[in-house]
Amino acid sequence: MREMEFKMEREGLLKEGQKVTVSEGLLPSNYYYTIDPSLAMSGNFPFSERLTAREGVVTAIRELERGFYVTVRFE
Repeated sequence: MREMEFKMEREGLLKEGQKVTVSEGLLPSNYYYTIDPSLAMSGNFPFSERLTAREGVVTAIRELERGFYVTVRFE
């Protein structure tokens, strides 16, 4: 099991308990992940921390000064 945090710009795009799929993006030295269809985006992860699962469940949504943060659990 692995949990990852994603930044969501607008409220109400996702709900706790919702199943989501993610797509993987590649940078020269990192991977990043986007909750489809472009609802929230992860930070950058080095190659050694690549995500192998593509489906997860939203476990928490927090509102902070910088925006909304979504936690997703992957099996």
